[in-house]
Amino acid sequence: MRLLVITSLLMGLAAVPAAAAGTTWTPCPDLPLECATVSVPLDYRQPAGRKIDIAVTRKKAAKPRGVLLLNPGGPGGRGRDMPLAVEQVAPPALVEAYDLIGFDPRGTGRSAPVSCGLTPEQTDMTKMLGYPAANGDIRVSADYARQIAKQCFQHSGDLLPHVTTANTARDMDRIRVALGERKISYFGTSYGSYLGAVYASLFPAQTDRFLLDSVLDPRDLWAGTWRNWGPGIEQRFDDFAVWAAAWNSTYGLGSTPSAVRDTYFALTAQLDARPVGGLTGNQLRVQTRMGLWFSDAEFPGLAKIWQSIKNGEPVQVPEAPMDQDVVATLWGISCNDVAASRNVAEYQLDVLADRKKNPISNGMPANIRPCAFWPVEPYEPAVRITDRGPSNIVLTQNLRDPATPLVGAQAMRSLLGNRSRLVTGDDGGHGAYLTNGNTCLDTAGTDFLVHGKFPAQDVHCGPA
Repeated sequence: MRLLVITSLLMGLAAVPAAAAGTTWTPCPDLPLECATVSVPLDYRQPAGRKIDIAVTRKKAAKPRGVLLLNPGGPGGRGRDMPLAVEQVAPPALVEAYDLIGFDPRGTGRSAPVSCGLTPEQTDMTKMLGYPAANGDIRVSADYARQIAKQCFQHSGDLLPHVTTANTARDMDRIRVALGERKISYFGTSYGSYLGAVYASLFPAQTDRFLLDSVLDPRDLWAGTWRNWGPGIEQRFDDFAVWAAAWNSTYGLGSTPSAVRDTYFALTAQLDARPVGGLTGNQLRVQTRMGLWFSDAEFPGLAKIWQSIKNGEPVQVPEAPMDQDVVATLWGISCNDVAASRNVAEYQLDVLADRKKNPISNGMPANIRPCAFWPVEPYEPAVRITDRGPSNIVLTQNLRDPATPLVGAQAMRSLLGNRSRLVTGDDGGHGAYLTNGNTCLDTAGTDFLVHGKFPAQDVHCGPA
């Protein structure tokens, strides 16, 4: 085991030299971009063994200063269309400064996709991200998690053990080589922030300007990462409660934030006891979480759902289906990066404690996942995030982010040390840079990526 760990670490830390770039670009059949594939080892411990193809896209600039790799987060988010998404929201100076490079991370899209063979019923969001029963019981969740872990390896057991953050970072360096670049710049959000930090720790000499947005907590992966959702959702719920109280004459959810909170618990309890039109208490919890997740623009839609339930009207709940490869890669990354506890009783105790401390999410952040029944152990330790390297990483973060709370960005800032700076915006929701319209935060990020203006110290911006 010791030899495996040492070997894998050496492979990760040794940068691949910028040899001859042989990438062939052709028009993408489905996107107004250029497409290419980069061949990488399935298992970096056996570099001459089985290969997989990573699907890469490019939006070329006229006179770029370099390349900007992009990742949308997840884990499991596909990234081939990221150059188009960034082009729509980025200032022209940024688009002109870089060739924008998207890619489907291994396991997703057109990069050796994996699957857990999920049935439509198994993709129900109340099950997939493991909401316990209304009273906190996790027996049904444990049965589900055990079955999903089994199905994942029945369908993609040859690929899944190699779907890790470290291997994805190594794939990024193979992309760098294929592009003929000595260094890469990078913009990644949510899980993409952690992926970028892993790359910068493995390949510091190849790291140019890195902007990590909505920063995932690199400590206590992945159980602790999810546990952060509990207090994060509570904090973000307060934003909605203040908004809903101000709009009480329209929606009737309560004239004070405290009354809005009481309405939420009354509605979930009502649906826990007697679902209406198939809508359960946990489904309302899911819809509330999703309504809090991103910008305040989601608040009216969430308020209308609550209002309809309160008035006994039919509720048309929006669905958020997830594709097989996205879900399977989510579990691959989270179960292969670190070993999870296999003690079911421990999860039960954690859920009961968490639902008391953070009742809005009813214990979901602490619930059991397929990782508790994952049939293989990680074959290398998680990459240690370090400050080894130049000062070239900017973190951008909303103060009230329910998905990646501020505490994670602060932890990442501490681990990266003087190599990084933290730019915060006094805003709520998941997604900060180029997302919330915070001019101060956006300017700091763009000045860094385009002009290399590294903040002298951490920056705090007011609300958008």
